[in-house]
Amino acid sequence: MLVLCLAEQALAADMLVTPFRTANRSPQAHIFGIPSETSPETVPQGRTELSLTLDLASTYTVNATPRERIVLDGESYRWTLAARYGVRDRLEAGIEIPFLEQGGGFLDSFIIDWHRIFQLPQGGRDSAPRNRFGYRYDRDGSRRLTMERSGGGIGDISLSAAFTLYEAHPADEYDSLVLRGQLKLPTGDSTELRGSGSTDTTLYLCGGMNRQTEWGMLGVFGSAGAMVLSRGAVLADQQNNLVGVGGAGFGWGPTPWISFKFQINGHTPLYRGSSLTELSSASLMLTSGGALLLPGGYLLDIGVSEDVAVATAPDVTFHLGVSKRF
Repeated sequence: MLVLCLAEQALAADMLVTPFRTANRSPQAHIFGIPSETSPETVPQGRTELSLTLDLASTYTVNATPRERIVLDGESYRWTLAARYGVRDRLEAGIEIPFLEQGGGFLDSFIIDWHRIFQLPQGGRDSAPRNRFGYRYDRDGSRRLTMERSGGGIGDISLSAAFTLYEAHPADEYDSLVLRGQLKLPTGDSTELRGSGSTDTTLYLCGGMNRQTEWGMLGVFGSAGAMVLSRGAVLADQQNNLVGVGGAGFGWGPTPWISFKFQINGHTPLYRGSSLTELSSASLMLTSGGALLLPGGYLLDIGVSEDVAVATAPDVTFHLGVSKRF
């Protein structure tokens, strides 16, 4: 209620409907350079945008075939500090520095009760030990991946650049198309699943349209591109070297200080040579929530993500982000 009261006091232009800064945070996927920044606009020349996001993800999945078995049970906390700077008109440069912590967490009881109340499938979570931590993958009787010790540290740092290809904002309208590029460096510890050990290069287009109507601000946005991966250190012989990434969403801002939005994110398989959904299936996740424009020009994003394609993303991810331009 306090946040809402503060937001009502914010004096600013109408807030555009923009994407959530989030991506697939499952243990086997978050180590790669899947872009979370898909804004369809660049930062104006000479200005800087700073953002801090938190993705709290809870994953539980157990799957097996005659040749393979995978267990992913844990929670991860990903803090990302990002900066974008307007180098010149229509051109920006940026950096993202993630800090990751992984462990048993505390959400198991809450998620089990939530599923029970709404009669949703538990997927075996209710019969497993609460707040346990462990990632394991076996293939042909050999342990290919294991992590059972909680911990935290710096992840893979990303550098980025963006250029506005098209921009039009007559009265009550704002359309834009941006070409973005990202280079993810292998700075995180791959043995602790804080990095992949690979250098990932992503090139993608981001577009958006906003319209001010008698019902408020209506907006749609989307992105599509490809990520090229060098040989990494996590399941290197099964890693794909070319991955498609993309997303789309829409939103409605009934007042200049609040918007409600829905967003789909997806990517093609990151691994090959497996019949397990967790490794060799395309991922699809849905994020729903909204944004608040606070006094001082601070933008607060709040969202919840679920795995639309079951077991290809975390069961649930709570997203919180704050950003401001200077």
